[in-house]
Amino acid sequence: MLRLILALTLCLLPLGLSAQPVRYELEVDRSNVGFTYRFGDSTDNGTMPVSAADLLIDLDRPARSQVDVTVDVNAARTGFFLATQALQSPQVLDARRHPTIRFRSTRVVPEGAGARIEGEMTIRGVTRPTTLMAQFYRQRGTEAGDRRRLSIFLTGSVSRAAFGATGYASEVGDQVDLRILARIRRSDS
Repeated sequence: MLRLILALTLCLLPLGLSAQPVRYELEVDRSNVGFTYRFGDSTDNGTMPVSAADLLIDLDRPARSQVDVTVDVNAARTGFFLATQALQSPQVLDARRHPTIRFRSTRVVPEGAGARIEGEMTIRGVTRPTTLMAQFYRQRGTEAGDRRRLSIFLTGSVSRAAFGATGYASEVGDQVDLRILARIRRSDS
């Protein structure tokens, strides 16, 4: 009997050590990239939809996670039509020549109840290091311990000038604050 228990333990041991991150799919219609920017003396908001996402998540060992997300610049929206046109213009995001913005993680570091996601963001064909802070939540209606459907809330900031998006600098501030809500589900669910 002891031999059987020892044999089973040895068979199961490698499974725990070699477990891989889990592939998740983005629930596109329930996710959004929000941003805030200064316009004159006020603060305005906008959104951009996610067009593609490749997500490998390991909640037990976050450092093994990988994130690759692309957003659609042509579908970006601000609070009013003229601001949306300016955002997509050659002076700012140049949507015609650069229709996407991409963030690809290079390192995930556990921090508090979440993680710091270091990576590279590409805007207007310019790639710069960018850090986003992430918090993970179970989606409403799921039971404790259920990891099949999650919500990830990411925050961070970027400098428009760092990516060459300098148009309308006298009216629009340089810092853009990001608020990304990604709802995801396990690929095997």
